[in-house]
Amino acid sequence: MSTNTKRLVILGAAESGVGAALLGKQQGWDVFVSDGGTIKDSFKKVLLDSGIAFEEGTHTSDKIMNAVCLVKSPGISDKTAVMKQVRAAGIEVCSEIEFGYRYKGDSKIIAITGSNGKSTTTKLTYTILKNADYDVAMVGNIGYSFARQIAEQPCKWYVMEISSFQLDDIHQFRPDVAVLLNITPDHLDRYNYMFENYVASKFRITENQTANDYFIINIDDKVIKEYIATHSIHATTITFTMSDNNIGKEGGYISNDRLHIDFDNDNLDMSIHDLSIKGRHNQYNSMAAGIAARIVGIRKEKLRESFEGFEGLEHRLEFVATVRGVEFINDSKATNVNSVWFALESMKKPVVLILGGQDKGNDYNEIMELVKEKVSAIVCMGVDNSPIHAAFDDVVETIVDTQSAEGAVKAAYRLAQGGDVVLLSPACASFDLFKNYEDRGVQFKQAVKNL
Repeated sequence: MSTNTKRLVILGAAESGVGAALLGKQQGWDVFVSDGGTIKDSFKKVLLDSGIAFEEGTHTSDKIMNAVCLVKSPGISDKTAVMKQVRAAGIEVCSEIEFGYRYKGDSKIIAITGSNGKSTTTKLTYTILKNADYDVAMVGNIGYSFARQIAEQPCKWYVMEISSFQLDDIHQFRPDVAVLLNITPDHLDRYNYMFENYVASKFRITENQTANDYFIINIDDKVIKEYIATHSIHATTITFTMSDNNIGKEGGYISNDRLHIDFDNDNLDMSIHDLSIKGRHNQYNSMAAGIAARIVGIRKEKLRESFEGFEGLEHRLEFVATVRGVEFINDSKATNVNSVWFALESMKKPVVLILGGQDKGNDYNEIMELVKEKVSAIVCMGVDNSPIHAAFDDVVETIVDTQSAEGAVKAAYRLAQGGDVVLLSPACASFDLFKNYEDRGVQFKQAVKNL
């Protein structure tokens, strides 16, 4: 056979691209990786050590257009010149999770998506399975890429965090258990500013499922509720809710401050105050993770243990320190307005709120009532803070502008009084001032320590 019969081209050489390259090489593909930017040294070393051909700083058309299959990084939009060329040529495009799926063998997948809470729910579900001695890996948007895990250390179970971008180019990908936590406007720039495109993208998580698979959904979410009322879902659907509407049904619900998970005629019943992660949003996340774990055979005693001992995620409502009576909380992972809503909703003290970054077309009206109720001052931390001023200048008396984590922390500390919370919950992407939300959170924590 000519080398081109199994020519795999990968666009983007970060975690997902390098993972797909390793798996492709292992499976006998002729692999070529092309990255329009600079490849990080750690990823370049993996490609060199594995003898995988690559280029950086350019996309050479001749080396790309002979692909039989093209795996693109989730971050690369179809609007780029190279992707327009690939689509026009009719080359098969698949996401890294789709490519990994084809080589997963008889392993099982729990896949989790939603606009908010994905990482916490994924880590919690993984922790429950791990505590029950399952052979499990946490992959996708968190941890290793799915393809790399399969190539280097295949497991019996995969708990996956999946974004809408990763779902956009699936064909056969079919999780045994899919979880959809919520849908609120996000990434609208990528979906031609049409919310329904983003909604349809999220629901792709269930499109290949059959009646033997499970689809766990938040029935309190208006967008999800409306979608399932007008579209047929083939999987066995199980719901969770904050109300007690699920009494007597399989699923999750809260009643009198007690969390219930009913599955297979067995009821887990525990106080919400015993959950190690606090806040209403984490009650949703816990119900979703708990139902998924029960479906795959984990006993309720193990669930309870994990719920009580689970440590949350770094950069997600993470307590940093109390300095002279002022509490600092790092919620750098809050890159959209809905995440900030959840953060503010769980605050019990007056808040000095640090907002800002790369705005994705945010509608701040969503948090307006909570800001009026709880926020004493806003510290902007971004290159362009005009959208925040436009939204809140008439609502919050004190709004100051800063352009670094250190500047923001110092300003917030000056504005705060003993008993207040300084909350970094930016509602925006971080790329104007930072490498990513982790870098933003790390710099915030360092600035707090320097006070």
